[in-house]
Amino acid sequence: MKNKGVYFGLSAYVLWGLVTLYWKIIVGVSPLATMCYRIVWSFVFMVLFIVLSGKKTQFLQEARLLWKNKAFAGLIVLASVLISINWFTFIFAVSAGHVMQASLGYYINPLVNVLLATVFLKERLSRTGMLACLLASIGVILLSIQTGTIPYASLIMAFSFSTYGLIKKRIPISSVTGLTIETMVIFPFALVYILGFSTVGFMNYPLQTNLLLMGAGIVTAIPLLLFAEAAKNVSYITLGFIQYVNPTIMLLLAIFLFHETYSLAQFSAFAFIWLGIAVFTYGTLGTAMKERRMGQQRKQL
Repeated sequence: MKNKGVYFGLSAYVLWGLVTLYWKIIVGVSPLATMCYRIVWSFVFMVLFIVLSGKKTQFLQEARLLWKNKAFAGLIVLASVLISINWFTFIFAVSAGHVMQASLGYYINPLVNVLLATVFLKERLSRTGMLACLLASIGVILLSIQTGTIPYASLIMAFSFSTYGLIKKRIPISSVTGLTIETMVIFPFALVYILGFSTVGFMNYPLQTNLLLMGAGIVTAIPLLLFAEAAKNVSYITLGFIQYVNPTIMLLLAIFLFHETYSLAQFSAFAFIWLGIAVFTYGTLGTAMKERRMGQQRKQL
């Protein structure tokens, strides 16, 4: 089950890294409008998915559970707000040509995961995990010093998504139900903005742009579903370090495709982060091999 969670996590983060390209090709739409269309079409996609996959009964049962448990209902509303904030900040950063800053946000994210996991989930951090966090923290601090300003967008992205993931781990409902209700909660607000405050009107863009906005529901929902499954099946600390796949893809795109400025000093800072990833991976693999050997020895006895 744990390996399954790792595969889900890797798939989600690879898709999130590549989806940067998707938001880049949506032109002529403001970041706020893009986020609202993302919410609207994500909700539509999830409703269709529930109907076509035969999960209607499960959805209704879990929705009733949330209705009866006010604490869970409050958490799902909070999750809706947090993921909306994360989406807007990310789309704004990418559309403004700051893919590297968005990448930094997701590099900071695993460190926040570790903080939340140790404080709220009481997960223990190994010695190699502590060393990995120290190295990654040095890299993030160096990057912040080099920019000369506090990376507000990066911090908002990191804390909003880490807290969102923590909430997803604590609510005992399926990923399909969770994402559907999250988008349903924020759907009316998104629709009101599009219909009442957008100067363009509903889907009043060129055909290609309209199709891309509709497709935003699919490219949003699939990695989020994968992430939710991963969050339920692996430790939050492990999930945090798997996440480094996402910003690394974004960083490579920023440098080689979008040609954002990348200095030797920045490379040195990222080197600390990559070294931290290597240390954590080494420690995780070593622990897994040790547990496997112990399991085999118990079977022999």
